[in-house]
Amino acid sequence: MLMVVCSNLRRPGHVGAASAARNINWLISGGYTPPLRALARQYVQAPEARPVPDERFPGSQQDRKDIATQTERCSQSKDLRPPPPPSQSQKLNSSTLPPPMSDRDADSPLDVATGVAMPYNIDWIFPRLRNPSKFWYVVSQCVVTAVGIFSKVVLMFLNKPRVYNKERLIKLISKRPKGVPLVTVSNHYSCFDDPGLWGCLPMGLVCNTYKIRWSMAAHDICFTNKLHSLFFMFGKCIPVVRGIGVYQDAINLCIEKAALGHWIHVFPEGKVNMEKEELRLKWGVGRIIYESPKIPIILPLWHEGMDELLPNVEPYVIQRHKKVTLNVGQPLDLNDFILDLKKRQVPEPTARKLITDKIQEAFRDLRAETEKLHRERN
Repeated sequence: MLMVVCSNLRRPGHVGAASAARNINWLISGGYTPPLRALARQYVQAPEARPVPDERFPGSQQDRKDIATQTERCSQSKDLRPPPPPSQSQKLNSSTLPPPMSDRDADSPLDVATGVAMPYNIDWIFPRLRNPSKFWYVVSQCVVTAVGIFSKVVLMFLNKPRVYNKERLIKLISKRPKGVPLVTVSNHYSCFDDPGLWGCLPMGLVCNTYKIRWSMAAHDICFTNKLHSLFFMFGKCIPVVRGIGVYQDAINLCIEKAALGHWIHVFPEGKVNMEKEELRLKWGVGRIIYESPKIPIILPLWHEGMDELLPNVEPYVIQRHKKVTLNVGQPLDLNDFILDLKKRQVPEPTARKLITDKIQEAFRDLRAETEKLHRERN
């Protein structure tokens, strides 16, 4: 029963016995036929796919590329984020693992004056994710195992996946140098991208809470009440508040996990990209990479077909026999580039923007390659 409910937890308005029973009926009967009333109802896009405010500058200036202007706007919006981190010289003189942030600085109540809706108070989540207890790991292992098995069944047995360069991904997850963090980045076409894509991994990875990724999840989608918050927290999801900028608890916690050498997955588009347009990537991923005490291995991924496996329209039912293509790119060698930025003491807002631009360039080439591979499949 847990397996079925998991697939609906991210669908406000589609959680409960009725939704679970409908999925069970679909699994048993071999298909799902929505009721007549549902067919007549106009489709509604997934909540996660709806536009969110851009934290960098107003919508009327979305296409401006002037870095100085962008930096100035960031400095003028102090009410949207906590004070900036210490200077780069202070970081270089600090120890490899940054000290835990105080509860007052890292876990203070979020400022609702920014206009970002807060359906549920998430402050209590961050201390538990920052310092997991033994009980946390036990429950997390149960949740990760359940979700991992569900993802593997849906992706590998009910659909038709093809993964290119899978061994590269497996090797970097399980055999990278000790203490070196891994940051994977990918496009975001479906609400089932995570955890669905990880169904391609061996059971020893996808069902292992010590090996599986940390991932950011929208606070207004996944953390709307106590039950959902517990589920996603134990599933190693970090609540991110979209629209308040890169200086927030979610990004801070990702940097701390990177300092411990963990695997972090990021959707830098910042939302489900239903139109599949080339979006300007959010700078949060650039800050995670730049401020990590150890420069992470950066691995780009691109996938096609996940939006057919789980469409972004009602009734949000997982489909079968759909083509899914996942292409694992080459790791980005940005070590010298990042070290040079730090040596020249480039301002952090500029540095994170330049790093994010490198990822955007890699995305363009990987997307073209993956789309071609997906079209050529029988």
